[in-house]
This record gives sequence, structure tokens and C-alpha cells, in this order.
Amino acid sequence: MKSKKLIIVCAFLVGVSGFSLARPGKSGNIVHPGKHEMYFGDTTRVGRPFSKDPHVLFFQGRYLMYYSIPPRENASGMQGWGIGIAESKNLREWKRIGEIEPEETYEARGFCAPGGLVRNDTIHLFYQSYGNGNCDAICHAWSVDGINFTRDSSNPIFAPSGDWNCGRAIDAEVVFCNDKYYLYYATRTPDFSTQIIGVATAPAGASFARNCWTEAADKPVLVPEYPWEGKCVEAPSVVQFGEWMYMFYAGAYNNNPQQIGVAKSKDGIHWEKMSNKPFLSNGDRDTWNYCESGHPHIFRAPGGKTFLFFQGNDDYGKSWLLSNKRVWWHEGIPSLRK
Repeated sequence: MKSKKLIIVCAFLVGVSGFSLARPGKSGNIVHPGKHEMYFGDTTRVGRPFSKDPHVLFFQGRYLMYYSIPPRENASGMQGWGIGIAESKNLREWKRIGEIEPEETYEARGFCAPGGLVRNDTIHLFYQSYGNGNCDAICHAWSVDGINFTRDSSNPIFAPSGDWNCGRAIDAEVVFCNDKYYLYYATRTPDFSTQIIGVATAPAGASFARNCWTEAADKPVLVPEYPWEGKCVEAPSVVQFGEWMYMFYAGAYNNNPQQIGVAKSKDGIHWEKMSNKPFLSNGDRDTWNYCESGHPHIFRAPGGKTFLFFQGNDDYGKSWLLSNKRVWWHEGIPSLRK
């Protein structure tokens, strides 16, 4: 694939925040009393734990986690939201190893909320411009070492059309199921009031460039319905077992509280919510995730175990931590208990 400097199409960024009952370690890690639990917060940009939107991949013998990091305080130039990178050998202890620096004009105000997949010897990362209203769009980059990324010359690769949405696309999730690639994304209704989820598809072997994607539905595939979802469903993350695809999604806007639900589908387009209650709720008062358990990523590790990564905070967004929980499966039904 070729890469080149791009002309700006849309740019980008809306802020959110959080803080917690942990203390920072040396490389953006969090030291936390939970002996067998994961708590991670990158402190490098604002001096307090602040990491959002986790996505984990297994690559070259290690786990890599990509996540959103906030703008540096009092920054200027191309210093908006960014993407941090951490590594782990056990999915519990994480060390920050770097971040993806902005390179293109469409990243100048920030880029974040990474999703990705491994194909052969390459990581394909999908992320968004952010903070420019209905011009936010999905971008693509690739890497053979997990740290240094080459941008797709056709960026941004996707934004929806049609009168059912506002033209915006964020929270990209690309998965290979049913012999095709599905690109799930969050958008909003035309009046920008309600967050909804849409889908596009690309054929097997696609380069992921802009001309590969076809909108698979002329309406949202998931919308808020239940009281706990408020006016928002977002952050779709999908895993397939047998003939069923399972989508873990966030309901409600940040700190309202955002919580996590699950839906299932056989074709990736028609989805049925598995409960009218959250799969993972926010925590009780005085717990680290009292304000939310949000923005899920369902990760299937080598060997088949599944882990639900998510973000949370206890201070209404002054800082954010990332954590995970093991997900067990019983006759096609996910559970947080064995």
C-alpha cells in the first residue's frame, strides 16, 4: 500500500475526563491494591491517570493495548487527543511503551478511539478524527511492529450517508465474520441528539481503503431503547462464536452512568438485545467505577478465553482507568461468573 500526505477533510475533538483511587506508576501504569485485577491509567499527558477507549490485540508474542489519551494541558499545534500504546504479558500488568504521534492535517485537532485487527504480519488500526461535529470520520493505518503506523492514503476511509444519520462516524470496530469484514461505528441522528450504531461491509482480502466499503443498511442496526441506555448506544465490539455474533456496546453518555449491554445476530445486521438490563453495570458508591463502566472491548485471547475491557472512573470524568473482566459462556450466553 502507498501512503501520502492528505488534504484535510474534517477535523476534530471533544474532551472527556476522570480520576480514581489509584496512584501513578513510572510509565503511565497504575499501582492498585487489587492483587488479581487490572487497573491502568496513563499519566504522561496530564499528570493524572487518564486512559479511555481500550482495544487489545495479541501480536508478535505480546498483548498490545491501544487507547485514547487527552490533549496535553496548555498545548499548542497538533496536540489534541491521541492514541497511547501499552504492552502486557498477562493482560493484568501493563506498561506504556509509546503513543502514535499526529502526522496528517486531519489529525491536527486530535484522533482517538482506536479499534484494530491482526491480518497476517500486520496490525490494521481504525480510528477517528474527533471534535468536529458531523464531520468526524473513520481513518485507517497499518503497522508491522505495532508502534509505527503508515496512514492510508484514502483517509478518511468511511463516513455514512443517508437521511437517517448526521454524517458522522466514530468508535470504529472492524471484525471478520461470515467471510467479510464488518465496520461497526457510532453516529448520531440528524438532529445530533441521539447516538446510534451503523454498519458497513468490505469483502475478504480488502485493503480497507475508502473504495472498499459499502453501507450494509439504510438505517441504524442498534438504537437506545431501555431507560439505562438514555439517548446513546455506542462503542460496539463484536466477537463470533459459531453462527452467532455478539456485540458488547455502551449505553448512555459518559458518567450518566455509561454501562455495557450485549446483543446478538447471525448476519451482523439484524441485532437482538439479550437483556433489558446492563451486562456490566457501574460500581457502587466509593468504588473506582462508580460513575461508569463504559466503552467496552471484547477480546478473545489465544486459547479462546474472552475478556471484557472497559473504562471507568469515580469522579465524573476528571480521570479514567482501564480494567478488564473474564467473560464466561454458557450455552451461548455470556456471563461474568464461571
